[in-house]
Amino acid sequence: MSTFEGRSVIVTGVASGLGSALAREFAAEGALVLGCDVNDEAGAAVMEGIGVYRHTDVSKEAEVAALVDFAVESWGRLDVLVNNAAIQVEKELADTTEEQLDRVLAVNLKGPFFGCKHAIRVMRGAGGGSIVNVSSVVALAGDPMLAAYGAAKGGVLAMTKSAAVRYGRDGIRCNTVCPGDIQTPLVEAYFAAAEDPAALRAQAESEYPLGRIGQPREVARAVLFLASDDASFITGEALVVDGGVLAEIY
Repeated sequence: MSTFEGRSVIVTGVASGLGSALAREFAAEGALVLGCDVNDEAGAAVMEGIGVYRHTDVSKEAEVAALVDFAVESWGRLDVLVNNAAIQVEKELADTTEEQLDRVLAVNLKGPFFGCKHAIRVMRGAGGGSIVNVSSVVALAGDPMLAAYGAAKGGVLAMTKSAAVRYGRDGIRCNTVCPGDIQTPLVEAYFAAAEDPAALRAQAESEYPLGRIGQPREVARAVLFLASDDASFITGEALVVDGGVLAEIY
């Protein structure tokens, strides 16, 4: 039997990158997958044949609540939530506008907060569940051009620990993954913002002990582990999936 056979799983931000890989990996393990995004054409294309797609702006609490309720109405319960949806602004702190900060925080911090809030609401009465929040290595080490993104992802780490210690006795586990550079549109946008994108990419890859950046499936498999029964005694943790880059002393 597949690891998630018959289990209800929500993945946010499925239109591309890690979200797309997550939806496919959960489906391959037998899960009933509900994917959401604001890019409806791409999101629906990803979910075709592997699950159900629903438009959801995670920065709006009412839409997140409706997403969770839809999963419960469709499958009777919610077993796993992966808060993956995110945006970024490639700006140093001093150049980041209030509007840019508000938007990044709305999607990258309020989105996971709303997801946790409403997943917990239904999981508590159903015997528990697993929540995995996607944070980033920039929550653990600074990036000069991702000040707002790093601030939001640091908040996700703190929120995860708070949820883990409060709701563990309700059978709810809450963990995070902290990816390094992964071959996704967000990372490509980061490289593209440089004066010499090819040089920045080469420099970034050279800084990884494994000599490359990661692939979405490599992070997705780590998420599936944390969401699975194999991680039944793991909660409140941040699993770094970064090819060893944070292990470097300089």
